[in-house]
Amino acid sequence: MEETTITPQATTASLNNYELSFHGNGKEYFGVVIVNWLLTVVTLGFYYPWAKARQLQYLYGTTALNDDRFTFHGTGQEMFKGFIKALLIFGTIYGLFFLFTHLEMPLIGLLILYAGMIGITPLALHGSYRYRMSRTSWRGIRFGYRGDKGTLTVNFFKWTLLTIVTLGIYGAWMSMNLRKYLLGNVRLGSLEFNYKGDGEDYFVLNLKGYFLTLFTLGIYMAWWQKDMFAYYVDHLSVHKDDREVKMRSTATGLDFLKLMLVNILIFIFTLGFGYAWVVTRTMNLMVSKIEIEGDIDLNNIHQTEDIFNDATGEDMGDLLDIDFVI
Repeated sequence: MEETTITPQATTASLNNYELSFHGNGKEYFGVVIVNWLLTVVTLGFYYPWAKARQLQYLYGTTALNDDRFTFHGTGQEMFKGFIKALLIFGTIYGLFFLFTHLEMPLIGLLILYAGMIGITPLALHGSYRYRMSRTSWRGIRFGYRGDKGTLTVNFFKWTLLTIVTLGIYGAWMSMNLRKYLLGNVRLGSLEFNYKGDGEDYFVLNLKGYFLTLFTLGIYMAWWQKDMFAYYVDHLSVHKDDREVKMRSTATGLDFLKLMLVNILIFIFTLGFGYAWVVTRTMNLMVSKIEIEGDIDLNNIHQTEDIFNDATGEDMGDLLDIDFVI
């Protein structure tokens, strides 16, 4: 990997090239995954928080920006506390659902179930971002998340209502609004993230992807995934004062097609034990296909964020199967 290079420009600022790289491999990650699986089974699931911490520590620790690797500082003990709190919250919601169903009031039970799940989703997103970001660092500089729980909750309910009223059409706008809010509140020390995706563009992208995938009997799926990946990456940028770093995807549809086909074959012929190779192959493709360019000197960023060690939102996000967005 080359050191950051500086290219002269006509402007007063100099343009820097930054390089993301992934150094993990399936064999190493399999060692982490198989131990996690065994211990999670033996402990009847209670080892899960430690398993997740170990997996994140490996994946972050094998990802680098300009040869300096990211670090995940979260621990299994922190996540276990959040795991227990999350289980209690979900247990209460499901307990009320089954209680009212048993009392032959299924509509009230369903109302409590759906209202509860929708209600805790913004809390899970907010808590997950606060914890994950504060426990991640690069060159010793911590990430952070400055979103407001109340603001996110109000907006989430508004966007959810609009999605329901429009029979799902507003979902594209909701997805982009969530990304703008969540990523717009992410910091890496004195660096600020920004996302500029547009709901209309995203809706058209997915509409085209859906119908072309249908008409091509699934073949276009790889190009649809490529377009979505590019849309996420190309609209993400980092800012410091009046300087900016932009990102661009160089992935092609053939890249994603080969990735998807080989991953499927690995899963089938290893009976699922090739999961570690699937993850590391996917990580390597996505990281290697992101170009980063801008005029921010990464040596001049400084610490600004606090540590937040409550992992409840992180574990609620897992139980809700919410993908972590960045």
